[in-house]
Amino acid sequence: MKVLIVAATAKEVTLFDEHFNLSANDFVQHQKFDLLITGVGMTATAFALGIHLKSNYDLVLNVGIAGSFNQNIPLGSLVNVVSDTFAELGAEDNHAFITIDDLGFGKSMYHASFDYNELPKVSSITVNKVHGNQLSISELQNRLTIQTESMEGAAVFYACEQLNMPCLQVRAISNYVEPRNRETWQIGLAIKNLNNWLIDFVETMV
Repeated sequence: MKVLIVAATAKEVTLFDEHFNLSANDFVQHQKFDLLITGVGMTATAFALGIHLKSNYDLVLNVGIAGSFNQNIPLGSLVNVVSDTFAELGAEDNHAFITIDDLGFGKSMYHASFDYNELPKVSSITVNKVHGNQLSISELQNRLTIQTESMEGAAVFYACEQLNMPCLQVRAISNYVEPRNRETWQIGLAIKNLNNWLIDFVETMV
């Protein structure tokens, strides 16, 4: 199975790089997989995938850290994102939000298409601005049923759907979505757990 691993930053896959002795390039080819570092955000992700996403991949695996709206999900734990929504794609009508779906210009939600049952499944959103204001957090939770947020996931799902390519998104929870409080973040733990899982996935599944 040929896999394209997609991450926003090299930091999120540092231990994985060290384990496989990979070079520090944004696109690295290995016998078992290719690794693509896209840059942060859905625009950078879409551009990078437009260059490197090829039809010979059996799986596109998007990995990284994420924030959780659900504080019952422990920091550092891993989740399988099975649906991801472009949360800001649409229009405002005073205090109401009109989705791109309701506007008739497309759709906002995309799904994983690779069957993987080893991790808890969650619904996520992809945003340009991660949330740190209680009012906007509450408004969002009233509008959508979601557990996590990232800045890239739905862009990966979108690209894979256009090419009818299997995709999987695994995220490690680094923080809770709340007014910004860096002292409580567990980025190091999240990255460590994500990399350990990724190494094991590649060595056993690929």
